[in-house]
Formats: sequence, C-alpha cells, structure tokens
Amino acid sequence: MGGPHRAEPDDDARPSSRRTAAPDTTGPFAAVFRDAVQRRGLSLDRVRERLAAQGIGVSLATLSYWQRGRSQPEQARSLRAVDALESILDLPTGALRSLIGPSRPRGRITSEGPGLDDSRQVFGERSHVELALGTDFAQFNNDLVALSIHETVRIDARRRCRAVAVKQVMRATRDGARHITVVHDEISAEHATVVPHFGRLGTVRRLPELRTVVAEVEFGRPLARDETALIAYTLEYGPEPAQCPHYERRMRTSPHEYLLHICFHPDALPTSCHRFFKERIDAPMRYERGIALDVSHAAHILLHKCPPGVHGMFWEWPR
Repeated sequence: MGGPHRAEPDDDARPSSRRTAAPDTTGPFAAVFRDAVQRRGLSLDRVRERLAAQGIGVSLATLSYWQRGRSQPEQARSLRAVDALESILDLPTGALRSLIGPSRPRGRITSEGPGLDDSRQVFGERSHVELALGTDFAQFNNDLVALSIHETVRIDARRRCRAVAVKQVMRATRDGARHITVVHDEISAEHATVVPHFGRLGTVRRLPELRTVVAEVEFGRPLARDETALIAYTLEYGPEPAQCPHYERRMRTSPHEYLLHICFHPDALPTSCHRFFKERIDAPMRYERGIALDVSHAAHILLHKCPPGVHGMFWEWPR
C-alpha cells in the first residue's frame, strides 16, 4: 500500500514530442502492442475508450492480456479492434495484425495460474511481497486463480484501519493445491492477527521489519484441477494501527468479480472518496473516479473481469 497519487493526464494533454520516435514493429504481437501504448502515453482505459468511440467494445482485461501475451486477438470483433488500434497507436496498416500467431487451443490461457512474470508485472522488482516470500515468490499461488474476491475494510473514529474481512473463491489450475498464501503489508505486523472463518489457518509469519504478515489458509485437503474452494478470514490490525488514507488490492489475474467495501465510522467521515487503478505498485494512477458515501457511511466498488494490476480506493480527510 502507498500514498495517493494523482492520475497523469492522457496523451491529448501531453507534448507531441512524445510521439516523434519511429515505432518498433518487429517482435511478438504483445511486445509491439505494449511498446506502442507506452510510446503514445496512453493508459489501457484510454485505449478502451477510443475503441468504444468507434463502436468496438473490448474489456480492460482483454487489452491487458493482449499486451502481456496471455492471450491474442482471434475472433472477428477482436481483429476489427486490432485494425483500429493501428490507427489509434500511430502504427502502419497491418503492423499489429501481421504479428498475430496461429489460433491457440481454447482454455489454454485461462487454465494457467499466475507465473513469475505476472507477479513482477504487478509487484515490480524487490517488492515487500517478494522480500517477504523469498524463494517462494516464484511459485506464489501459481496453482490457483481467483474467481471472486470480496473485501470489507473498517475505519474507526480515529481514522485508523481496524480490520479487513476477506472472502475469496479460487479455482485450482492443477491437482494438489492445498492452501492459499495471503500477504498483507504496510501494517504493524507484530500486533496483527489473522482470524479464519472458512478454511483452516496454517503457518503465520510476522515480519515487523517489512511491516508485513504472511499467512497460509488451508483447504483441509488437496484440490483436484478445476475444483473450487472458498476461504474467508479477518485481518485484525492490533491496538494502535496508523491512520489509513487508502486501501488497494494487487491482482495478477482477472477475477470474475471484485468487491471492495470501505466502512467509515460516523464520527470520522471523509470529505471525498475515489476509486483508482494502477498497472503496477510503483506506477502512477491511470484512472480515478469519485465514489459517494451511502446511508451507512460506506463506499464500494464492484468490478467485473477487471484487468490485472492494482485496484483500490483512497479518501481525503477534513483538515
């Protein structure tokens, strides 16, 4: 978790000098697409909006998978999007379409769990998560994919995060998955407690030097491939947590549903609350939108097939 940042302006507000370099159209489709997006200074959400303005609907998750090489455009609508992308990204006609390889077998991409490249794409190099997991980082939950994630964060009257309740449904990508590893950082690790509700609490490691807690929530038996499991737990932050200006979830895959629910104490209400998205932990915000509090002094976001990256909310306190 990190402090709030402002979203960067899109390419329409940037100097045209950002686009003077000739595009590189050699290499795999994913690399050329990714480099062209970066060269134009566009976020994937902005790319999606420009496609939508031409009547072409493509999800953020799909665009993210294309630029990471986890899937490729194959259907007629997707190929139409590729043709439009060449214009949007100032690429020569056919530059992207000519790089699309042969069709892949159905299910090949979605059956795989996240790998090291997926982790580094979101967490970056030498993140607290990688330091906390050590050599296990390369296999971090790579036999599971999240289907549904629900989180409820409770903020107390002193503007501090008291607890986070998490419920997840996962699917095993291979036989033998026995537990999920959960990592929470930016907390007073020596005082934090993990309380399981569904699943059995396994090994818990508190790392005060990293302000991180690593815990295993066990399923109770090995899962078969494609079998699902539900786990739920509450992370209690301890007696003196720090003031909390935001909360975020780092996702290496694209769950079917993500619900983030922030509950504020009635004696400590923020002046504003905003949803945000970042492509990785250390990246600037690429998307920001105001969220209203409801009658219960809470704000929430509900996302479907959200792209890999960092999703969350930040809020501003009265001065």
